[in-house]
Amino acid sequence: MFTGIIEASGIIEMIRQTDSGYRVHISCPILRDSINVDDSIAVNGICLTVAELRPNGCAVDAVRETAERSTLKNWTKGTQVNLERGMSLNERIDGHLVQGHVDGRAVLSSTERRGASADMHFTCEETITKMIVEKGSIAVDGISLTLTSVNRKGFSVAVIPYTFSHTNLHELKPGKRVNVETDIIGKYVLKHLTHNKELNKTTLMSWGYEL
Repeated sequence: MFTGIIEASGIIEMIRQTDSGYRVHISCPILRDSINVDDSIAVNGICLTVAELRPNGCAVDAVRETAERSTLKNWTKGTQVNLERGMSLNERIDGHLVQGHVDGRAVLSSTERRGASADMHFTCEETITKMIVEKGSIAVDGISLTLTSVNRKGFSVAVIPYTFSHTNLHELKPGKRVNVETDIIGKYVLKHLTHNKELNKTTLMSWGYEL
């Protein structure tokens, strides 16, 4: 489990296919001495397990399902990634509960700079937008962000200066794909309501769902 508060940026040193999926080598000297083999680490929002420690970072493995659902298979040498170690339950949660289980991908349509901050607009499938709400939380490439607007075709987020400059968001160009994970609480609420359609028909229709 993670919080969506990025601890460091890493650089992909190598990515290669294996029999089961992909082996990814990540350079991140800042976190090197604070991670161990078998630890969970979120890489651009994907929960992966440290398989090997390397001089300047670590290596992680990903199965094919993870690669197909996320942007991982499009990473290349030199790609900047956001990194976060697994959360500790005796610390404050400054972001929101993030599992590292990517729901899908979104595409950056535009970035509007507002001084040092930014408004970023993404398009995505309705399977994602139906699980998010305005002023709710969403993880974009593992970054906990607040939704400023939502429609059936996409969503927008406001990014504070520190987050914009200390993550890979400042490198994103229109057309770039990102990993998206919606709030787990919203998923459970939606499942409960859709499994009790008749009882909750009025509520669902008020939210704009077609039954």
